[in-house]
Amino acid sequence: METAIEIKNLVTHYGDVKVLKDVSFSIPKGKTTVILGGSGSGKSTLLKHLIGLLKPTTGQILMNGGDIAVMNEQEFNEVRKRIGVLFQGAALLNSLTVADNVALPMREHTQLEESTMQVMIRMKLDLVGLSGFENYYPSQLSGGMKKRAGIARAMALDPAFLFFDEPSAGLDPITAAGLDELILKLRQAFKMTFIVVTHEMPSVFKIADYVVMLDRGDAVFAGTLDELRASDNERIRMFLERRSEKEVYSPEDYFRIIAGD
Repeated sequence: METAIEIKNLVTHYGDVKVLKDVSFSIPKGKTTVILGGSGSGKSTLLKHLIGLLKPTTGQILMNGGDIAVMNEQEFNEVRKRIGVLFQGAALLNSLTVADNVALPMREHTQLEESTMQVMIRMKLDLVGLSGFENYYPSQLSGGMKKRAGIARAMALDPAFLFFDEPSAGLDPITAAGLDELILKLRQAFKMTFIVVTHEMPSVFKIADYVVMLDRGDAVFAGTLDELRASDNERIRMFLERRSEKEVYSPEDYFRIIAGD
């Protein structure tokens, strides 16, 4: 498989606490890779590195021909144009209509005429099943519709990489299943590399081509779904089988959880 992103020896600290511990793996091009892990595993921190919101202590993130871990803001702005992100809460601007939310990346990064932008906005909203909702405001949308609008905005510039941060969070099972179907449809229709951060196992088994699992800051698995199912790693078995463990947190564990992982 051709590699889209390569992570090499990534180490991250929050103060004196090591949150990511020498993490290395590759993300295949044109596939859906799920980054899996429980609370405190480091997956949210890893996502922040991949989309340029956080710099690691040491290590490399090779994407688009360069190491984004050492790029300055101006250099990363060129990479950012090839990245789309659906944030966990959709992160739509409440003061703007759905159409204007989708238009934001186009107005920021292109010189397109307004008429061309309006055509592209309608196309993106049609892709996610929101035709006719151009003039609605986020407050008028359901949770699932907000996520779809967020995807439309993330796809505004036809990115090479599309990131999803806990896309099913806060959704009922039926709406979450519909979002999984949308991700599958988009992956089949476009030559993008999808990276999905989640801990929802039904979604993992529905959408994943490749899985990376983090546990307590370590990458304990990288491979296909069949390889994940066959793994005899005890931590992976506990996660897949929903087996509990005694919840005794060290200060380091608590720090990771409140940091948002």
